[in-house]
Amino acid sequence: MASIDGDALTSDVDYRAAVVDLLGVLAYGELMAFERLAADAALAPTIEDEAQLAAMAAAEFRHFSRLRDRLVEIGADPAVAMQPFRQPLERFHEMTAPSDWLEGLVKAYVGDGIGIDFYREIAAHLDPQTQALVLDVCEDLGQSAFVVDRVRAAIAADPRVEGRLALWARRLVGEALSQAQHVAAEREALTALLVGEVGTQSGGMDLTAIGAMLSRLTDEHSRRMRALGLSS
Repeated sequence: MASIDGDALTSDVDYRAAVVDLLGVLAYGELMAFERLAADAALAPTIEDEAQLAAMAAAEFRHFSRLRDRLVEIGADPAVAMQPFRQPLERFHEMTAPSDWLEGLVKAYVGDGIGIDFYREIAAHLDPQTQALVLDVCEDLGQSAFVVDRVRAAIAADPRVEGRLALWARRLVGEALSQAQHVAAEREALTALLVGEVGTQSGGMDLTAIGAMLSRLTDEHSRRMRALGLSS
């Protein structure tokens, strides 16, 4: 087993609980992303698009495997770590099931992007080894350019698509925030990690820093919407 920098995962019970939660929610999210992208590939209008989504699905499963292996490495049961997040994540996907190919692309780009930004914010409070894994898992898998190209082409072909997809993206944000609030209420260790109250960072995060974080999340969402040619 690889050594853990700072011994935070063995010396701080609260920090370890938060990291197990974080890796658990990330792992289950990656597993669901794999399943969703594999299913969406069957809806692709061209073989090229189908292959692109299949490749993205394969990358998501590799990420899941790395997170699962890391949980085992730190002495946690991956299934147990993922279980608390199964219902809220499945609920989110049930409430945001795309009705067509384009909605699926927007969900992969905008909906997943919200989660990725959130996890990157949390990464600031992690030990170096865990931080590196989280940031690596959150790397763009190549979907950005692919999705932007396909959505913009669809809007150019039929401008009426823009309004429908913009409304869909706003719905995705609302559902994502709702489920995030549910998770935060249930998983105190994870919430404490986000605000800097546990782990390797000393001191808590003040209200100004929280406000700045929310501003960054909002800015990133707006940037993605503009990239797609959608109004936020």
